[in-house]
Amino acid sequence: MKLSRRNVVHLLTALGLAPGFKLIGVSAASAGDEWRHGTSLFGQLKYPADFKHFDYVKPDAPKGGRVRMYGIGTFDSLNPFTFKGNAAGLVGRAFESLMASSLDEPSSEYGLIAEAVRHPDDFSSVSFRLNPKARFNDGTPVTVEDVIWSLTAVKQAHPQYAFYYKNVIKGEQTGEREMRFEFSESGNRELPHIVGQLPVLSKAWWTGKDAKGEDRNIQSTTLERPVGTSAYEVSEVKTGDSITIKRVEDYWGKDLPVAVGRDNFDEITMIYFRDQSVAHEAFKGDQYDWRTESNSKVWATGYDFPAVRKGQVVTEEIGTKNGQGMQGFVFNTRRAMFQDPQVRRAFNFAFDFEWSNKNLFYGQYRRTDSYFSNTELASSGLPQGEELSILQTVKDDLPEEVFTTEFTNPVNDNPGSRRENLREAAKMLRAAGWKPGKDRILHNDKGEPFEIEFLLVQPAFERIVLPYVKQLGLLGIKSSVRTVDVPQFRRRTDSFDFDIIVSSWGQSLSPGNEQRDFWGSAAADREASRNLAGIRNKAIDALIERVIFAKDREDLVAATHALDRALLWHHYVVPMWHIPYRRTARWDRFGKPARIPEYSLGFPTLWWWDEERAAKVKAG
Repeated sequence: MKLSRRNVVHLLTALGLAPGFKLIGVSAASAGDEWRHGTSLFGQLKYPADFKHFDYVKPDAPKGGRVRMYGIGTFDSLNPFTFKGNAAGLVGRAFESLMASSLDEPSSEYGLIAEAVRHPDDFSSVSFRLNPKARFNDGTPVTVEDVIWSLTAVKQAHPQYAFYYKNVIKGEQTGEREMRFEFSESGNRELPHIVGQLPVLSKAWWTGKDAKGEDRNIQSTTLERPVGTSAYEVSEVKTGDSITIKRVEDYWGKDLPVAVGRDNFDEITMIYFRDQSVAHEAFKGDQYDWRTESNSKVWATGYDFPAVRKGQVVTEEIGTKNGQGMQGFVFNTRRAMFQDPQVRRAFNFAFDFEWSNKNLFYGQYRRTDSYFSNTELASSGLPQGEELSILQTVKDDLPEEVFTTEFTNPVNDNPGSRRENLREAAKMLRAAGWKPGKDRILHNDKGEPFEIEFLLVQPAFERIVLPYVKQLGLLGIKSSVRTVDVPQFRRRTDSFDFDIIVSSWGQSLSPGNEQRDFWGSAAADREASRNLAGIRNKAIDALIERVIFAKDREDLVAATHALDRALLWHHYVVPMWHIPYRRTARWDRFGKPARIPEYSLGFPTLWWWDEERAAKVKAG
């Protein structure tokens, strides 16, 4: 799925399941490499070629108003395509891709800048036909040359784009508004799809000169307002503090089916705060409008303030069908002390989730036991059938437990089990060569002490990590906690300068090429990759390829089960927790669609300013 700046950060994912699907390119509908209005990894598209708008939008939603959102940290650039600097959070909304995702079906894309797409049945290339109306916001038309240049430019500017599009080896113009991208391999069902996610940039602007007469460089940071194609453009920047984008009145694509009912606010502003605690207080003071709460304690205790009691602020838990992926304490296996799986496993036995859930999380969470949690892709029980056959092909490079034991996390449901789990952890550490010295700290056979640092970026995690540090201390592991700001955290994680961090990997119901970046050996030492754990494992590499080149849905599920099981039994993380809904709070100034799409909250894209509600909030 598409890589984002985070959350890139993050991946942008379209999540869900359509039973009984067939892959486009295998079905008769795609035979003959014919032009289509969209693509789907799950077979037939939900929306026909003549659809007017997505079902989940309000097509006549009023336009106007302003919404204020928040970010943590700061920014020093308006270029989201380079890994240098910290790009402002909203600047990416100024750019569009060739295709647009649907939010109520999994892994589907419809025409945006490209009005049509086609590819051969072997997925060896993909072709696009540009919409003749597509324009940049400076009035210039989008050309084939712009698109082809965009691919080369982003691959050169950011390692993640280079990795994501490494199999796209050539782009060429095949008609006035048509182009074809050739791939280095065939059979990779996702490649046509991810090329549709390519951000389209203005070659003339990025290779031109700025107001000072200096050459622009997409590989460098800049505070110059960029030119994009979307319904929004950057209008006001207060460096490091806030960024505002405004709706483009003559936006070229406003009548496209994928755009109807979207982008309803005149302005969207993102305001930056030092940390989540400061941001929460600012929300209570009506300094911004919308908050997705990530802290269970704050959700349980921090929303009993006057505006909530008066109904001016609405708190709502909104369920989605999104998979929850994996969040965990991530070991840097590039460090010598974490290269033994038994050491990593011992850390799981030392972590008391049940105590944390009861005393810190108000019982809100479920323990995560899969890299594909809350989906049918999560492994369970013992491997059987096709999954077992897949695992047998890499048996020599897998732990025996993959075949003999169902993966489960240790449970600390009473004092006795807590003591027993610590004893098991101590045995694992001794077996790995770590023995207590006179200082009661574990040492290896070289006399080196077992000392580690938890590197954090959110102060709220300190209350979770500090009790864990005490548990590890009982085992003779000396741990410290260091909380840094966002830029420093990013620099250190991009260069893999850490012992243990907290991180997460979002997953879609159609895992594919992004798995190479998450777990593949080729990404282990590539700066800014998502292989934070430094995984280098032949079996996992082979299983990733098995997922990418799955023949059909049944094959994909079996291959993903196998990959999940292999990752779990190598203990690259101590799994954390998840919830199957989003905790949201908002000042009640907005209207929303009659139904929220299944795979997104849709805010602010699908919501709108409600004058009547806003007046009531103002009146108190």
